[in-house]
Amino acid sequence: MNNQKYPKLFEPFTVKRMTVKNRISMAPMGTNYGEQNGEMSFLHIDYYEQRARGGVGLIIVENACVDFPLGSNGTTQLRIDEDNYIPRLYKLCEVVHQYGTKIAIQLNHAGGSANSKRIGQQPASAGTLPSKPGGEIPRELTKEEIYDIVEKYGIAAKRAITAGFDAIEIHAGHAYLISQFLSPTMNNRTDEFGGSPENRARFAKLVVEEVRKQVGPFIPILCRISADELTSGGNSIEDTKELLKYFQEEVDIIDVSAGLNGSLQYQIDSCQLPDGWRSFMSKEIKDTFGKPTITTGNIRSPKRAEEILENGEADFIGMGRGLIADPNWVNKVSYGMEDDIRKCISCNIGCAGHRIGLNIPIRCTVNPNVNTWEDTTTKVVKPCNVVIVGGGTAGLEAAKTAAEVGCETFLIEKNDHLGGLAAEISKIPDKERIHDFVDYLTYQTGKHKNLYTFLNTEATGTFVKALKPDVIVNATGSMPLLPPITGLHDKIDKDGSKVYSILKMINNIKQFPEDMIGRKVVVVGGGAVGLDVVEFFAPRGADVTIVEMMPQIGKDLDPITKLRMEEICNKYNVKMRPNTALSEVKDDGFVVKLEDGEIVELPFDYGFICLGMKSKSPVLTELEETFNDSNEVEIVNVGDSVRARRMIEGVAESYNLKNVLRKHGFLPQKA
Repeated sequence: MNNQKYPKLFEPFTVKRMTVKNRISMAPMGTNYGEQNGEMSFLHIDYYEQRARGGVGLIIVENACVDFPLGSNGTTQLRIDEDNYIPRLYKLCEVVHQYGTKIAIQLNHAGGSANSKRIGQQPASAGTLPSKPGGEIPRELTKEEIYDIVEKYGIAAKRAITAGFDAIEIHAGHAYLISQFLSPTMNNRTDEFGGSPENRARFAKLVVEEVRKQVGPFIPILCRISADELTSGGNSIEDTKELLKYFQEEVDIIDVSAGLNGSLQYQIDSCQLPDGWRSFMSKEIKDTFGKPTITTGNIRSPKRAEEILENGEADFIGMGRGLIADPNWVNKVSYGMEDDIRKCISCNIGCAGHRIGLNIPIRCTVNPNVNTWEDTTTKVVKPCNVVIVGGGTAGLEAAKTAAEVGCETFLIEKNDHLGGLAAEISKIPDKERIHDFVDYLTYQTGKHKNLYTFLNTEATGTFVKALKPDVIVNATGSMPLLPPITGLHDKIDKDGSKVYSILKMINNIKQFPEDMIGRKVVVVGGGAVGLDVVEFFAPRGADVTIVEMMPQIGKDLDPITKLRMEEICNKYNVKMRPNTALSEVKDDGFVVKLEDGEIVELPFDYGFICLGMKSKSPVLTELEETFNDSNEVEIVNVGDSVRARRMIEGVAESYNLKNVLRKHGFLPQKA
């Protein structure tokens, strides 16, 4: 084991009678993998087993409902409010313990964050304030109900210990019920549960004491808090320290998070936040109370994790999405295989976007195999040549997949570098993390002696035919969409022009002034790409306007990115013009048509056309014609070259190349 390089990361830690073998804790994250009745599914157990097998020291299972339906959040949230949920939870603990991993479960009551359509009644909270701006108005819990819920936390904790959990985590953050009592943004009570810090902390104190009473003196109790709520009128770190005085006595580990529903981009960290950005919060709490802490916050680098531990900023590194992206993160670090780590890029699409935005099971952009066992032993049963045209993320994933199973693999890329659009977008400072995935895929493709990469090479039917392919993967990506608008094609990306496509903007990114005060920037297109441009120029002081033909700007963004963009637009007074269509491009202005039909001109110093992308398949037709007479060669079109979409779809389609190989008898059939 590579403990010498990261000694703190692999140092055991004992709390009461629980010894955790290393300092990596899997943070609790909802998955939508549970059964419809709230029972843990076997799919769910496999998901956690992968992370245990991958070396994680402590797994904190996602929040389980202690009071159904009133306290429920999520359609397939785990439940622990009845004894019949114990057997499947027991099975989970038994499986995880095989790997020497300790396991806790997070107990939760959604309170005012519950959805009335899901629970069939009005949500109930500390008071009558919504859990987020514009959210549902809850009813105020009665005192009798409060004490009843306290008792339910205790009974749920006792069930968890019966099921075999090593520790209990009480969720007191993130705008759930305990947090609703703690935060002045949600607690407007006037009795002994509202007003002063002592009163607002009373419910948390009762819950912690009841859990301790039920689990006994030797079981560690963790408590997750939003140390800084990072919202107007919310608790600061100093406020939280004052609150903790009243309920931390029986808590053994403080799990330090941040944010509420309205500041979700600081709870589920947005892309631009650096590794371990909130570790100062856990240090404040640790130094104040002298208790072990867990810190979370975009931690991807083992070096940064070691620094946090070495500096005494926390005792555990909480890793959530990083373990969705690579369940073997811990083992790879332990055995000196850091280049093999598939780092989370914090895109928040398959995790937060799926679960919170769309209410579907989590997936991952960089890991197309989140919840099933990855078979790395199956190899081709007969020789197979695979040719991939295009070295973007979809093409790279296809090349990696083919090479890993033993195919002779040929990757053709017309540029002098790999990574495609992802490599370009990652040149935007706040999108640098995306390049981690390009680096990972490039490293993986370089490991295989049976994978041959041709850079600066145009794919032609003749060249591809000479490689004697059995399977061809077309992954040529996409290009900016430029409709036939007056003046657009004459001016965009021309020498001396002020009108830029996203690609020219990126290629000239270092030439734009740091100080843009007084400069007008107009962005046409309110999707992800247009908002990337806004995110770059608005903080530089530019007077930014964004134009979108549809009624909503950022309509298809994941919830985290959407909140991040709303924050930027509000902070820097970005002018948003939905229901506005571009009708003409001039040298220094865009002519647009407003919703009421009025025509106006928006002058600019820099104008950006971000109307989305369209598929680009320059050689697909030629390949189809070249192999028209062959029934033996299958051509597979993947990623943006099918239709311009997101990375997550292209990567998943490329990983599914295994099914094509299996269909043609190159891989054995699934058992």
